[in-house]
Amino acid sequence: MRFRHRAAAGFATLLLPFAGLVGLASPAQAATSATATYAKTQDWGSGFEGKWTVKNTGTTTLSSWAVEWDFPSGTSVTSSWDADVTSAGTHWTAKNKSWNGTLAPGASVSFGFNGSGTGSPANCKLNGGSCDGGTTEPGDSAPSAPGTPTASDITDTSVKLSWSAATDDKGVKNYDVLRDGSKVATVTGTSYTGTGLTAGTDYSFSVQARDTADQTGPVSGAVRVRTTGGTTEPPPTGDKVKLGYFTEWGVYGRNYHVKNLVTSGTASKITHINYAFGNVKNGQCTVDDTYAAYDKAYAADQSVSGTADTWDQPLRGNFNQLRQLKAKYPHIKVLYSFGGWTYSGGFGQAAANAAAFAKSCKAVVEDPRWADVFDGIDIDWEYPNACGLSCDTSGPAAFRNLMSALRTEFGQNYLVTAAITADGSSGGKIDAADYGGAAQHLDWYNVMTYDYFGAFDKDGPTAPHSPLTSYPGIPQAGFDSADAIAKLKAKGVPAKKLLLGIGFYGRGWTGVTQSAPGGSATGAAPGTYEAGIEDYKVLKNSCPATGTIAGTAYAHCGSNWWSYDTPSTIAGKMSWAKNQGLGGAFFWEFSGDTAGGELATAIDSGLK
Repeated sequence: MRFRHRAAAGFATLLLPFAGLVGLASPAQAATSATATYAKTQDWGSGFEGKWTVKNTGTTTLSSWAVEWDFPSGTSVTSSWDADVTSAGTHWTAKNKSWNGTLAPGASVSFGFNGSGTGSPANCKLNGGSCDGGTTEPGDSAPSAPGTPTASDITDTSVKLSWSAATDDKGVKNYDVLRDGSKVATVTGTSYTGTGLTAGTDYSFSVQARDTADQTGPVSGAVRVRTTGGTTEPPPTGDKVKLGYFTEWGVYGRNYHVKNLVTSGTASKITHINYAFGNVKNGQCTVDDTYAAYDKAYAADQSVSGTADTWDQPLRGNFNQLRQLKAKYPHIKVLYSFGGWTYSGGFGQAAANAAAFAKSCKAVVEDPRWADVFDGIDIDWEYPNACGLSCDTSGPAAFRNLMSALRTEFGQNYLVTAAITADGSSGGKIDAADYGGAAQHLDWYNVMTYDYFGAFDKDGPTAPHSPLTSYPGIPQAGFDSADAIAKLKAKGVPAKKLLLGIGFYGRGWTGVTQSAPGGSATGAAPGTYEAGIEDYKVLKNSCPATGTIAGTAYAHCGSNWWSYDTPSTIAGKMSWAKNQGLGGAFFWEFSGDTAGGELATAIDSGLK
C-alpha cells in the first residue's frame, strides 16, 4: 500500500492531559536497592520546575520503576517529560517510559516536570518501597515469573487454572490471578478455579507471584480460554471473509475511532479487522504508538460500551475499544497487522532469524493486558525480495520461511495471514518470492489490488488505480486484479485463500484536460491529507464519477482527474470474486467510507 502509514509521529510526543495519562507497564518490582531524589531546578513564583532522579544502588538490574509522592492541595504537575505521570487527587505517580525503565547497577535516570503552586513532595515511594533505598528486607529480590497457566475443567461459567511455581530468594507468599489484565484473585497455591464467567466467551488468564516482602514479580505468559455454551452467533455476513483495516493513527487527525464501526453500521457487516500497524524493529514485533494502542482515555460518549475509561484501569485506548466491540459483536475476529509501507524495512532482519521473530510477535499478541483482543497476526511485508519504500534482498525463500515460523509458533488456533503484492507482470513482485510455497502456512492472502497507478507518476497517463481487468491502453501489462489473481493461482495458491482488495479512497492528478483515461497531467490533485489521494466520502460529492474503465469508476472535474470505487463498481468486483471462488474481500481502510458505511455495505451485499 503506497500510503499506508501516515503515523502521526508527532502526536506520540505531544503533551497530553495528565488526567488521560497512565503507565501501563507490568506492575513494577519493589525497590531492592534504589533511590529516588527530588530537586527544584527552577522557581518563578507562581510555578516551578522539578526533577526526580532514580538511581540503582544495588547489584542487580532494575527492570522498571515507579515514583509516587503527595503534593499539598494547590500544588500540581502541569506537564512532564521522560516519564508517564498520573494523579489521583493529591497523590502523584510517575512511571518509566518504554525506553528508560531498565537500570543497570550504578545507573541513574532523571525525569522532570513543570508544576503550579508552591508545595514540595512528601511521602515518597519508589516501586512501593522507601525512596532512600530502604525496604522491609534490604537486598531482597523480587520473585521470578510463574509458568504460563494451563486450563482444564472448562464449563459455561468456570475454569480451573494451574501453573508451575515461581522462585524467590526469601520465599513466595502468594499469587495474583489476572483475568484480561485485571487482578481477580490472590491465592497461596499454584491453582485457581475461576467462577462467575459468561458462557461462550473468550478470556485471557495470567499469574504473578508475590514474595514475603510483598514484592511482585513479572507476569507469566497468558492462556486463552473460551467458556462452553452460549449462543455462538454465526457471522451475519455469509461464509466469505469481509475484512477492513483499522489504522492506529486514525484516532488523531482523522478522528476515527472504534465506535465509528458501530455508529456507521459497519460492525454488523464485516467478519474481521486488521489493526494496523505494529512495527518491526531489531528483528522483532513491537507496538508502535503505545498511547493510541492502550493508553488513550475515552469518555463515555466516545466509548463502544458507553462507559468512560478511568485513570487506573489496566487497559485503555484502541485495544480496550476493540475488546468492547468484540463483546458487542462476537462474530468479529481481530488480527494484529505488522509492517506496512513504512515499517517493512525491518522484515529482512526478521527473516534472518524467523523463529525468534515469530516468538516476539506472539509475545506482543499474547501480552496479558490484551491477549483476549487478538485472534491472529497479519504480516504486511512490502515487499519480500523486492523494492518498496526500501529494497529487500533476503531471497525468494525468506517470505515462505517467515510464514512457516509464524505458523509453528502460533499454532492452528490463531489466524496467520499476509497482505501481499498484486503485481501480476512478468518477472514482477509476485515472481520475486515463494508465495505459492508460503500459502500452505497461511489462512489467506490480502492481495493489494489497488495503487497500480497514481500521481506518483506525476505526468500521467491517467489510469484507474484499481483496475479489475486489463484494457486497451493500460500503462503497464499485468497491473490489474485479474492478472494478479491468475498468477497467484498458477503458483498453487488456492482461490479460497485469496481476498480481493478494495481501496476506500481515490488517486488523482491535476492539470488534466482529457476526460477519458490516458490523458497527460502536471502533478498530483489536491488531497485532504496527502496530494494525489482522497477519501471516497469526499470524492463522491466533490468530484462525482463520470465514467467507468476496467470495473473502476473515474471522474473528471475541472482540471482534476480521479479514479475510485463506488458501491456500483464494488458490486461488480464482488460478483467477479465469487465467480473466481475467492475467499472474500478486504479493504483499506475504514475511515475512507461514508458515515453510513456505504462501501462496506456494498462489499457485504456483494458477497452474499
